[in-house]
Amino acid sequence: MINKSSPLPIYYQLEQGIKEMIEKGQLKPGEMIPSERELAETYNISRMTVRQAINNLVNDGYLVRKRGKGTFVAAMKIEQPLKGLTSFSEDMRARGMEPGTTVLAFNIVPASTSLAQLLDVREGADLYEIRRIRLADQLPMALETLYIPCTLVPHLTREIVNGSVYDFIEKELGLTIQSGVQVIEASVARKMEAELLQVKEGAPVLLMQRRSYLNNGRPLEVVKSVYRGDRYKLTIEMERSK
Repeated sequence: MINKSSPLPIYYQLEQGIKEMIEKGQLKPGEMIPSERELAETYNISRMTVRQAINNLVNDGYLVRKRGKGTFVAAMKIEQPLKGLTSFSEDMRARGMEPGTTVLAFNIVPASTSLAQLLDVREGADLYEIRRIRLADQLPMALETLYIPCTLVPHLTREIVNGSVYDFIEKELGLTIQSGVQVIEASVARKMEAELLQVKEGAPVLLMQRRSYLNNGRPLEVVKSVYRGDRYKLTIEMERSK
């Protein structure tokens, strides 16, 4: 793993070696890695060099430190392709994970000026406001806030939003969700977000805002989500334009 005659920094070689072991499954999620002292002795390098490699892997989401216990391989990140419009529940089931929901709030609120414009309704029109924690295998993955026109999706209840809203809209109401536009930004977790997502305050998160449309062109929803940066990575397929 370590070649001291290489022009590559030793900490980088160690970092890449551990990363490769994780990606090949030689180190599995939840498994504790050797201590800094053990790694330093094994490769005859300084603990400061080992610490730098470990810090980088923690920052990149490959490892996680547990106070008083050690450093462990982090759970694998969920890869989210940036194509196709799918629900959170569909995404998780496609990856063999069990989706779950904790409903924090279910209210009817008047549309603000900005929401009225986004949803093509009059200002003050009734909107469902839904705040949920989305879970995968009982682990918090995202904090989500939805706004949906009440006239467009009647009879929505707290019990329904505890599951898949898309399933209700398409299977029960017979509407067709056709397209969406999503904006993604990098940010850090604020205090409340950190508590709900079970991460440290200031931890990296992904902010996503999506507006979805029915097949008749009507805006269906505005969704604002905060995703854990340590559990998500985004992929996109690109073609060079001619």
